[in-house]
Amino acid sequence: MRFVKTTMGAAAVALSMGGVAAAQTTIFYGHSGPARGTVPAALKWFDGRIGELSDGDLKLDVQWGGALFKASASVQSIGDGVADAGSIISAYFQKEMAAYSLADLPLGGPNPWVGLRATDHLMRTVPEITENLARQNLVYIGTFTASDVNVACKGGEISSIADIAGKKVRGAGVYGKVFGELGATMVNLSVYDAYQGLDTGLIDCTQGYSYIVPALKWHEVIDSYTVLNWGQIGGYGMFMNKYSYDALSDEQKAVMTQAGTELADKFAQIVIGANSKALAAMRAGEYDRPVKVIEVSAEERATLNAATEPFLQDWKDNAASVGLNPDHMIEVYTQAVADFTAEFEAEGYPWERN
Repeated sequence: MRFVKTTMGAAAVALSMGGVAAAQTTIFYGHSGPARGTVPAALKWFDGRIGELSDGDLKLDVQWGGALFKASASVQSIGDGVADAGSIISAYFQKEMAAYSLADLPLGGPNPWVGLRATDHLMRTVPEITENLARQNLVYIGTFTASDVNVACKGGEISSIADIAGKKVRGAGVYGKVFGELGATMVNLSVYDAYQGLDTGLIDCTQGYSYIVPALKWHEVIDSYTVLNWGQIGGYGMFMNKYSYDALSDEQKAVMTQAGTELADKFAQIVIGANSKALAAMRAGEYDRPVKVIEVSAEERATLNAATEPFLQDWKDNAASVGLNPDHMIEVYTQAVADFTAEFEAEGYPWERN
């Protein structure tokens, strides 16, 4: 089992030169994706932030690209101490991350900042969630989001809910399941294989996120991009091995809590900026291939939400099966969504204030 490592070499050098001794505590962190994109940008920010708050005491040593564990093995690997901390995607762990996967349902709406703040509030304020994680030797640190789910198509566009029927679609979590219920033929592909699927005709459409369009070059093969204004994939975040966390001092724990809480605002700024840039490029016709941007109406969104109801009940049953109170968690989460939505409408995003 791996534990946080305190390096004393720098302290010895400092003392030999008449300086002040200072140790550095390194948190070994596993991330299954490459060192580029929105989440890596946030991890690099988090590393700098904990260093700043701890006067250089704390740092992350991030192992990228699944070097320590794959995404589908993250819960067990972090709990077993393969790493001190790491990124967990709740969709891979319906039982283990039953509480966190609430953020993958469209209850939070499409605003990433609202979803991030509401999810962070849920994970920090419900004691039974903390206890459930502790039984798995895990501690919640902070949250990311894949952001709001939309749909990109080659050929026939989706301008209304009726257009979903008959399409061959790569889906994302419950959003894909809802499309299946509305008549789409769902094709099991990773997001990284969607380009080839669209290019070869294996799929007609893929659900995804605006920033992914330029990142994965979907703009080279799609004709339309439909903004659903529906919901987001929000169960994606930072967790720590509990033994490693408990080995930290109270001051170090406070730093991790502060930086983890601030992460919601920082990541929202990163992902909203990336999404806005990608949407603006499509609307302005900046790509070689024109991409038509479509937005569904409030009435269409209500139809999507109605089709989600059976999957909400599935989530409740799953959460109850591991000893959690689903109704209480929904109450906490939806109230937080309402509170942060009201704050956004009154004051805008935190980084735009003053």
